Amino acid sequence: MCFTPSPFKPARRKHNYNADAAPLVGRDQIDSFASRTKANQKTDPAMSGIIDWIDNEVKTNDVIVFMKGTPDFPQCGFSGQVVQILNYLGVPYKGVNVLSSDDLRNGIKEYGSWPTIPQVYVKGEFVGGCDILREMFQAGELQDFFGERGIEAKGAAAAQ
Repeated sequence: MCFTPSPFKPARRKHNYNADAAPLVGRDQIDSFASRTKANQKTDPAMSGIIDWIDNEVKTNDVIVFMKGTPDFPQCGFSGQVVQILNYLGVPYKGVNVLSSDDLRNGIKEYGSWPTIPQVYVKGEFVGGCDILREMFQAGELQDFFGERGIEAKGAAAAQ
């Protein structure tokens, strides 16, 4: 008997989930991405203009989020979570919609040597994406992080 997929139903695939398997993206892959993008940045003059613009935005805003969508209308769940966390803490921030330009979307990945969006920068320092921000928030570290940098946040400890 031969199996012929139905034209009305997609064929089901078996997923082999192995909890002990290595993560899909490892540190070596991220380092590889960073080295490839830094090499491209040096050879592409059009990209250097957007990198300069990003650098200026990161340096002139205390808190900036490069995200998919806007703070009022996030267009990705991860960007939405970052917005919710920052809004909950009452932290003033600037949101930059990377969907407005392919150059911007690719440029921020090169600038931060980080392959995913959103990306959060505080006082010129790359903090991380959604997962890192969420973990810091849940552990109570994010409030302290902002407080230590002189940025008011609900529940932030006084900087010493």
